[in-house]
Amino acid sequence: MMRLSNKGIILFALLATAPGACSRENKAGAALVVAIEGNPTSLDPRVAQDAYSQRIFPLVFEGLLSLDQNALPAPGLALSWEQPDPLTYVFHLAPGRLTPTGHEIAARDVAATFDSLSDPALRSPRKVIRDRIARIEALDDHTVKFTLNQVYAPFLSDLVLGIIPAHADSAEFRARPFGSGPYRVESFEPGAAVTLIANPRFHGAPPPIPRIVFRVVPDDTTRVLALERGEVQLLYNNVPPDDLPLLQKNPRITVRMRPGINYSYLGFNLRDPVLKNRAVREAIAMAIDRETISRCLLKDTVTPAAELMAPSHWAYNPDVEQYPFDPDRAQQLLDQAGFIDPDGDGPEPRFKLEYKTSQSKTRRWVADAIADQLEKVGIAVEVRSYEWGTFFGDVRAGEFQIYSLTWVGITDPDIYYQAFHSASIPPNGDNRNRYQNPAFDSLAEAGRLALTRETRRPIYFQLEQIIAHDLPYVSLWYGNDIVAMDHKLQGFEFYPGGDFRSLARARFKLEN
Repeated sequence: MMRLSNKGIILFALLATAPGACSRENKAGAALVVAIEGNPTSLDPRVAQDAYSQRIFPLVFEGLLSLDQNALPAPGLALSWEQPDPLTYVFHLAPGRLTPTGHEIAARDVAATFDSLSDPALRSPRKVIRDRIARIEALDDHTVKFTLNQVYAPFLSDLVLGIIPAHADSAEFRARPFGSGPYRVESFEPGAAVTLIANPRFHGAPPPIPRIVFRVVPDDTTRVLALERGEVQLLYNNVPPDDLPLLQKNPRITVRMRPGINYSYLGFNLRDPVLKNRAVREAIAMAIDRETISRCLLKDTVTPAAELMAPSHWAYNPDVEQYPFDPDRAQQLLDQAGFIDPDGDGPEPRFKLEYKTSQSKTRRWVADAIADQLEKVGIAVEVRSYEWGTFFGDVRAGEFQIYSLTWVGITDPDIYYQAFHSASIPPNGDNRNRYQNPAFDSLAEAGRLALTRETRRPIYFQLEQIIAHDLPYVSLWYGNDIVAMDHKLQGFEFYPGGDFRSLARARFKLEN
């Protein structure tokens, strides 16, 4: 039986300790309060890796380029650019892009930002971006030239990195980071809140909402109650599925939903003596009833997935190997792998696994449901949930057997290099499972050398087939993009990466 006994419990103790400042700010009409489920690890775009930080960055920093609503490169700090040869890119910066201190972001700031990625003291996980650049030249205040070491097809996607002032190692910047975006950081209280205030020197229209508070509220029930009570005005991709029907009936709340690209998966430690056996991983894949979890637990807010790229993406391969729910076949595979059930239908397991996840209520439910299904084929699973920072740190350090996470805003298939190439094992990338396959590595490198979709597509189709067969992940589902917000909030728009950039144009509707 699924261990869902706490599903309906309201955690009043958490409500009692929730900060009250958000309701006072909203009553004063000065702030939009957004509840996020985890703590941003850093507000320096060169350093942060977690999704919570990444989603806030576009409000504070501008990159040379941005990604539009179709995940295509669009102007950012650079109004235009050209590529005179496969290794060279020249960008023409817009004038008058000012930080709150009055500093104009210029070509030297762009060069300094990218050069700093290789600073050992910074320990940037994006050092690889600088490594593939042979030279960065500030030709004049508003022209910057990049020369690459070799052809690299996804290079434009790297240029969404937020540009910071060349003097950004100052104490002022470290305390309250700022760029040329519509907001600056007023305060950052780790584990509690990030408060942004409007950049008075922003080149565009002033944000209609002068202050945004991103309040860390890990508990799902607390977040929903805060929205219903008006203490929070926005939940984005962190609405518990079972609360959607009530929110949709609430006249004070607007709920919007669309198919999304965020990809959830079950990850394996491939250095584990049990899980390094592919037959065990295949058995686990076939023991999981994703359709039932999607329908009954997640209320059809997700679509079962077979690979990282969503069906709407040009690199999606519809023919990769899939693993339908088949618990009988799962048990046969475990037997063949030498993990015989010691007592048939008795209580003794074939082996035990530890499943790590975050403290999100929904993620705990999913973990419990998967654990229950694995136990039915003889695999004992202990689910352990942790505060986000601890959980993510363990995953990056390889201190896990199985875990579940979500890739947010996948826009380029080079994600396969980042997630699975042997050179991407942390701290150099996001190959957290320690997957190694020389044939895969060669193809992933070739994908970076192909400059058109037509030449890249067959390469990534092969990569997707290899990963689907080797099973470093079990693909779970693509999550729908879901926003629940105060009905007076207008102007919110979805973006592929799930970021909050549209809040710079949002406003509260005035009521008589």
